[in-house]
Amino acid sequence: MTTVKNYLSLIKFSHTIFAMPFALIGFFLALFSIKHIDWPVLDEPGWHMTLYSNEFLIRQFILVILCMVFARSAAMAFNRYIDRKFDEKNPRTAIREIPKGIITPQNALAFTIACCLLFVACTFFINRICFFLSPVALAVVLGYSYTKRFTPLCHLVLGVGLSLAPIGAWLAVTGYFHWLPLLFSFAVVFWVSGFDIIYAMQDVDFDTSQQLYSIPAAVGKARALHISEFLHLLSAACVVAAGKFGHFGWLYWIGVLVFGGMLIYQHSIVKPTDLRRVNIAFMTANGIASVVFAAFVIADLFVH
Repeated sequence: MTTVKNYLSLIKFSHTIFAMPFALIGFFLALFSIKHIDWPVLDEPGWHMTLYSNEFLIRQFILVILCMVFARSAAMAFNRYIDRKFDEKNPRTAIREIPKGIITPQNALAFTIACCLLFVACTFFINRICFFLSPVALAVVLGYSYTKRFTPLCHLVLGVGLSLAPIGAWLAVTGYFHWLPLLFSFAVVFWVSGFDIIYAMQDVDFDTSQQLYSIPAAVGKARALHISEFLHLLSAACVVAAGKFGHFGWLYWIGVLVFGGMLIYQHSIVKPTDLRRVNIAFMTANGIASVVFAAFVIADLFVH
């Protein structure tokens, strides 16, 4: 059990709360859409026979959850592996598992590879398009770990990685792209990059000393907060657009109010000269935003 706890801590499993709710939105949105849209049939044996069966949907749901877990676990473990030398030097991160010797770099890398293989295997059993796109997804979520070495736009790359959740879950059910889940994906891009900028404010001095890139290190904390606010405004605009063009009902709009309220709240408690409540803004506010918003969106699909 101790080993399991160490690896769960390594990958910050609790942070799955950010992207998982949006994956569920994508899944249930697709589930209800196939009842009303005449989708083309994939050129795969048995697809047309199983598309509407409970067994098919339960299987796809389980595979989507597993894909989320494996992809995110691979990304976090790889990030810890790649950044281990920096983590040793940073007082805030020196307590992590690899710097403290709790998990060896070799084991962290082996864990990453195992999660990547399991992710690809799950996509193989979902459908052809998800399988073919799985290397692209891995390239994005793993490649993020390198971006802080050469661009302050690393926060946006992280956002793109997590934004694959809703569109990936949609593809698992339908096998085709559509603009509506893409609006939720864009909402995730702007939302995640905005709160990652806030989180990165803790390491401005360290990043500068190590020639690492981030928006707070590039433009200062005050301007970084303004950029974060703008990105969160774009995120809110995306969920509003999704609600309008998706013809959602009143439960959806309650979710939008909660989501927007949590965005406003986190900016009200973090100041350039006061970072004491960054973790509350990062974990609590955004955790509530994603879980409650997803709950209202999915509930609206069932009653609308």
